[in-house]
Amino acid sequence: MCRSIKTLRPPALPEEATEEEVRAAALQFVRKVSGFRTPAAHNREVFDHAVDVITRAAQELPAGLEVRGRTARRAG
Repeated sequence: MCRSIKTLRPPALPEEATEEEVRAAALQFVRKVSGFRTPAAHNREVFDHAVDVITRAAQELPAGLEVRGRTARRAG
């Protein structure tokens, strides 16, 4: 599923992922799960909300991961 979504944490990505990269990955995920590339007008609100929620989760995840024996930087 979503094989084209790239890994957004070091060492796969040497620098911190940009907000645009994280949002693009979230959008790909929502498209895959919903089956819609672009939702109909009556589904736009729930589609956009899902992208927002997944973007936030994807931004939080790397901060809590332990990578190769190191604890990743903690958010906040």
